[in-house]
Amino acid sequence: MATAGEVEAPAYEEVLRVVQACAARIRWRLRPGSKRRLLNDILFLCTGLRSVVLMDYGGTMPQLQENLCSLLHHAQQESSILKPLKVMVIKDMLYLIHVTGLAEHVSPNARSQHQLAFVDLESSCCKLLSNTEENATVLELVSIQEMFSSKFPVDTAVNLPVIKPGTTEQESKVPVITTDVVCASTQIADRTLLAVDLSAFVETAQIALPSLNGWLLGYPVTYLFCNGSAETATKNLSKHSLHIYRVYVCRTPQSDAKQSEEELMSFSVPCELSTKRDEEPWAKAFVARMNKKLKRCNQVWVSMRLEVEVFLSQSGVIVL
Repeated sequence: MATAGEVEAPAYEEVLRVVQACAARIRWRLRPGSKRRLLNDILFLCTGLRSVVLMDYGGTMPQLQENLCSLLHHAQQESSILKPLKVMVIKDMLYLIHVTGLAEHVSPNARSQHQLAFVDLESSCCKLLSNTEENATVLELVSIQEMFSSKFPVDTAVNLPVIKPGTTEQESKVPVITTDVVCASTQIADRTLLAVDLSAFVETAQIALPSLNGWLLGYPVTYLFCNGSAETATKNLSKHSLHIYRVYVCRTPQSDAKQSEEELMSFSVPCELSTKRDEEPWAKAFVARMNKKLKRCNQVWVSMRLEVEVFLSQSGVIVL
């Protein structure tokens, strides 16, 4: 399969057209803002800017999972670029993932090169911890990371069913939708093929899912706390003003179209731990890493910028 850098820009425009058409076909009624986020997230995944996005929009479970799996099932029949996409479930959280990108992200090599920094919310926000420090919660995260790298090895093969024009039901191994009963069976098959449930990875874990999310979603700094300390963590964080880091990317304009800027991701860090803002060592390393990804698909993305704003302390407002 061609890498993101080997695919021409018009092919990605066709991907977005396919996704919109398939969403209409399955009657997924998305609000304009949610539709735009979905198209952007799929483009971020397919061009290698992200490997995991959190589906905190577009509906609620289990209907959201059904809609997303159905969308992928239809769209992957029309575009091979979408074949590496799958749905990942962890407890009540739903994610859209790029299998190859996630395999690279969770690999031991990537984890050794891109060291995470942690804000320990169980004690205070006075210092950053590295993932080499002897902290029980950090060590548990490392153990879960190993599970992910085993589940998604770097040489992961993407082998999802694709129905080609003219193939028969037997050849494609995907039932042809002829009745409501068959349609329901197909949807069940879609969920089996396109969704992977990793809830077992955290079933007995003490680390809170938001801490795991920080790593999965590619943030350079993540908040560290356990399930039983969520209230304490929220109170501790609410005492501190935050720097909100927002990453924006600009798409290469098509023909005479106006250049558009989209938010790639955002994360926060307590102000006292990020006094240098975008000049913090971890911030500079993060920007360099993202720019490297941007260059691998410069036929789609022309630039990136990091914006830092201040969110003043408001006790009780912040929810983890």
